[in-house]
Amino acid sequence: MARLDGKIAIITGGNSGIGRATAKLFCKEGAKVIIAARRTEKNQETVREITAEGGTIVDIQADVSKMEDCKRIVEETIKKFERIDILVNNAGMADRHIPINLCAEEWYEKVVRVDQFSVFYMCKYVLEHMEKQGSGSIVNVSSIGSQGIAGIAYSAAKAAVNSMTRNIAIQYAGTGIRCNAVAPGPTPTELNSPEQFKLFNKEFAAVCGRHIDLTLPEAQPEDQAEAILFFASDASKAITGQILYVDNGVLVIC
Repeated sequence: MARLDGKIAIITGGNSGIGRATAKLFCKEGAKVIIAARRTEKNQETVREITAEGGTIVDIQADVSKMEDCKRIVEETIKKFERIDILVNNAGMADRHIPINLCAEEWYEKVVRVDQFSVFYMCKYVLEHMEKQGSGSIVNVSSIGSQGIAGIAYSAAKAAVNSMTRNIAIQYAGTGIRCNAVAPGPTPTELNSPEQFKLFNKEFAAVCGRHIDLTLPEAQPEDQAEAILFFASDASKAITGQILYVDNGVLVIC
């Protein structure tokens, strides 16, 4: 039997990288998937690919940094499928390893709105429906950057995601609603492409690099998707409030 047979899952940022790999895996495991992301063309490309493989998937064009868009994602999902079993908060901005003394207020706010506020908005509106059902699994995509080994804005936002994960887990413990997080290490996605790396503050990136082992192999988007699937499925039905680092041991030396 498929591990997510008949489940309804929302995946933010589901049109590329970890989100896309997760959408494909969830559909393979029997879920009906809603991907929510800004880029309409990438959304539709993902829907066509997964539909051709036999999956049930729809897209919603939305900017999850905006409260009203998050609310609309949830409302449209309920209207179409009548329930939400799984929420994967995957949408995020790339880190540029900008240290605090060089970080503009505008950049800090932009990163926090995408990487932190979106998680708050989506959890808040989805939980209203999970409470009525008495069941549900939320999986937040954090980062090893939550340990401070990234730009100030990204580190702060991802640390907040970890704390929100535990806070939600505490509130809903024993209710049938669980909340966990997956914290990827270096993973080849658009957010970590050579084009993005050109925008990094190389000096501070090197400082952060002294505290992790970047000689180890990268994890792949599919590795992250499998970890997300574990938390989304009944295989982890007794687990909540946990942060799972998927990084091939990059952070173990810390």
